[in-house]
Amino acid sequence: MFKKEKIKDLHYIVSGVLTAAEIQAATDEVLVKYGEKAKIPGFRPGKVPLAVLRQKYGASAFGESVDKAINADLDAYVKDKKIRLAGAPKADMGAVEMGADIEYTLEFDILPTLPEFDLEKFTLTKKVAKVEDSEVKKSLENLRKSRATSEKQDAKYSAADGDVVVIDFKGFVKDEAFEGGEAKKHRLILGSGSFIPGFEEKIIGHKTGDKFDIKVKFPKEYHSKDLAGKDAKFEIEIHEIRKHNLPDLNDALAAEVGFKTVKELADHVKKILGEQYEDAAMREMRNELLDILADKVKLDIPETLVNQEVEMAKNELAQRDASEKFDEKKEQKDAQRRVKLGLILAEWGSANKVEVTRDDLQKAIWAEASRYPDPQQVFEFYNKNPNALSMVRGMLFEQKALDAMIAKTKTKEKSVKPDDLFKQAEPK
Repeated sequence: MFKKEKIKDLHYIVSGVLTAAEIQAATDEVLVKYGEKAKIPGFRPGKVPLAVLRQKYGASAFGESVDKAINADLDAYVKDKKIRLAGAPKADMGAVEMGADIEYTLEFDILPTLPEFDLEKFTLTKKVAKVEDSEVKKSLENLRKSRATSEKQDAKYSAADGDVVVIDFKGFVKDEAFEGGEAKKHRLILGSGSFIPGFEEKIIGHKTGDKFDIKVKFPKEYHSKDLAGKDAKFEIEIHEIRKHNLPDLNDALAAEVGFKTVKELADHVKKILGEQYEDAAMREMRNELLDILADKVKLDIPETLVNQEVEMAKNELAQRDASEKFDEKKEQKDAQRRVKLGLILAEWGSANKVEVTRDDLQKAIWAEASRYPDPQQVFEFYNKNPNALSMVRGMLFEQKALDAMIAKTKTKEKSVKPDDLFKQAEPK
């Protein structure tokens, strides 16, 4: 048992002593186990003299016995104090010699106890969007576009909205070409909104073989900070224009996608849109509850876990973009929030018997796999990477815990437009 302890909030420093005699006894126990399987010339397994085992395996048995003895002290201490470690302890043993007492110190953080809080006192806003007929029509129009055929046009034809153009383009800012601003034989559907505002519109009216420049302005919120809000010029050459021929919206088209009639197809589209609106509203409620929990629930946070989060964020940034400066202060604050919310959800979820079932995992992996051309690769990835599967399980657990919490809160409805619902439902 530990002889000294220093406790400050969740941070513990404890010290103990392992005597030479108890270490020797523990080492001999380990050596006896080694001897049961050891293959040493001249001796049968289990019949090797202890002296021989000490000579051959003494150092490794000594190290193993010291680790076991320290872990046994720590386990007894944790059980006696009724605490839970937040991570692996940091051990300091100084000089370690066989045949001498060993003084050691362990430093660690413990997990906090979740305070009681009444979810019924929290009120969440559920944003409700009505599925308009115009949204259904838009979805059906997109279906028509996805089933469209294209016909190559001659040099006299002028590109129109909805046409497919095959172009070369090269972008410049202040007469300097920028990275990622060039492509050859790129297929672009005019009106798709694939490019920055103004780009596609300024190609309309041009013909096959035309070479021309267009001037546009990158949005202020553009993902590349080097380009955001800047004026740009693109050199364009059109190689080909293909006119889209849309199929009629009739029962034959509905049959192609598995429905008997257009009405049945439209009803299905309306149902799917309603489910998407409901999912978006639920994501927004989860974010709102997370904000409330972060603000209202008072909880001490283990520094060990915060530091691990910061280090992970630093490594991820270095792998993603080594040139980007790491904001230590901001990341420290973000990490504290993530750790706090993670602990709240873990503790509350466990106390309220939230479970992630095999079916939950399968549905989540199927949903992810369906987004890839070869779903089998996704399944194989998770089969070979238990850590990745554990991460999925963890995210599902937190989501189920949040949903269970939401069921206990008060809610009020607020009518919004679909665009506002999706814009506000982005995860924080």
